[in-house]
Amino acid sequence: MHSATRAQDDPAGDVVRWAAFSCLLVPVVLVVYGTSFGGAAVTTLGLLAVTAACRVLLRHSEKAERAAARVLAEERPPPSRRRRHSRGGAGNRHGCHGSGAGSPQD
Repeated sequence: MHSATRAQDDPAGDVVRWAAFSCLLVPVVLVVYGTSFGGAAVTTLGLLAVTAACRVLLRHSEKAERAAARVLAEERPPPSRRRRHSRGGAGNRHGCHGSGAGSPQD
């Protein structure tokens, strides 16, 4: 039995599985609606080729994303205990140039 988190772990695999299902379903539908077996076979081969190409591109994209995340993690400086944002000018946060923090100017 497959775990419930499998879809989150491998979204590209889910896409490829649905595409493979379509590669089987589309020719059956074509034959039922009157297309010749030869035409359905050619359509199946075309769908299989597109599915295989998409699978290769998806896997390549996932590998590049993992490599980029690894590079970013290595370049990121260690977290410091100091806050990056200061509270200076807290009354002027929204662009109001009034005399007080909450007093509107006409």
